[in-house]
Amino acid sequence: MDITSSRLDPTSDLDPAAAAAHFAARLAFETDVADVHAAAAAGEAFTLVDVRSPEAWDAGHLPGAVHLPGGKVRLRAAGTIDPDLPVVTYCWGPGCNGATRGALAFAALGYRVKEMLGGYEYWVREGFTVETGDGTLRHPVVDPLTNVR
Repeated sequence: MDITSSRLDPTSDLDPAAAAAHFAARLAFETDVADVHAAAAAGEAFTLVDVRSPEAWDAGHLPGAVHLPGGKVRLRAAGTIDPDLPVVTYCWGPGCNGATRGALAFAALGYRVKEMLGGYEYWVREGFTVETGDGTLRHPVVDPLTNVR
């Protein structure tokens, strides 16, 4: 298989076992907003960490999240985040890799961690509530393409 291109070549050897291992590994370390919402609603124990800037946090964040900007994880995680609980990191959305960097920092410190795909953007787009300094709110426009339940 030519690794310099991502084009789908019908003659490529797309090894199903290698593909299964790849996707299983991704799912072991990634989650999405619907799964995080369901886990929180079910009372599952984990720490949700918002790695965005203070300004982004103030504009709105996920209920129950802890604010720990990505650049501060290495310095403040030990005094802030319970190492016995799994950690789920999130940032703005799919166009941001802050959650990935935060998850890497937590993993390097020995935490069990997953990255929440979709981030704050898809949390809002799915119609879930957010917290601000003024209280809890739900954005008035829910994206019908993401919330088809």
